[in-house]
Amino acid sequence: MKITFLGTGTSQGVPVIGCACEVCQSLDYRDKRLRSSVHIEIDGVSLVIDTGPDFRQQMLREKIQNLDAVLFTHSHKDHTAGLDDVRAYNFRNDKDMPLYGTADVLKQLKTEFYYAFSGDPYPGIPKLSLHEISPDKSFLFNNIRITPLPVWHMKLPVLGFRIGDFTYITDANQIPAETLQKISESKVLVLNALQIKKQYFSFQFR
Repeated sequence: MKITFLGTGTSQGVPVIGCACEVCQSLDYRDKRLRSSVHIEIDGVSLVIDTGPDFRQQMLREKIQNLDAVLFTHSHKDHTAGLDDVRAYNFRNDKDMPLYGTADVLKQLKTEFYYAFSGDPYPGIPKLSLHEISPDKSFLFNNIRITPLPVWHMKLPVLGFRIGDFTYITDANQIPAETLQKISESKVLVLNALQIKKQYFSFQFR
């Protein structure tokens, strides 16, 4: 298995537009972070978790020539906004792109990208195949077992995913005990940065 971090930034990315803080003004390449997403290669299968606003840039940067499916953690724009650009892989592979998400996520995708699901599709639109998944049930894609991991993003239920010994969780501030059991004995755990002190989102511009 090969894991490529496409982005590890916040919902606004780093630097943040208009921010004059030390990090956002930094010239250090490590302070240039795109929106959160990861690419997974396993047994000849190419998967991406989330297609944020930087999806096109990320795939070009990493020279990813093939994509077999997309897994979605939740429906926020910083995780879905780049979906239109999967059409490049439609053209390359001459097939619809399988998308995996909960019922709520798929409903939101059909609303945001309504033109891809219209009865009279416009030439060149992305071709998408929707696959509803349950937060509580593993599923197979090309003989690869994928286990959804229900967590909480404040009041919003979101999913992490476990594939083999690799576990990926983003945008979580609470992990239920049942999910902790599913994570157990992972060799690699990727988890968004958490802190003990309770804090909501805030930005200071100067």
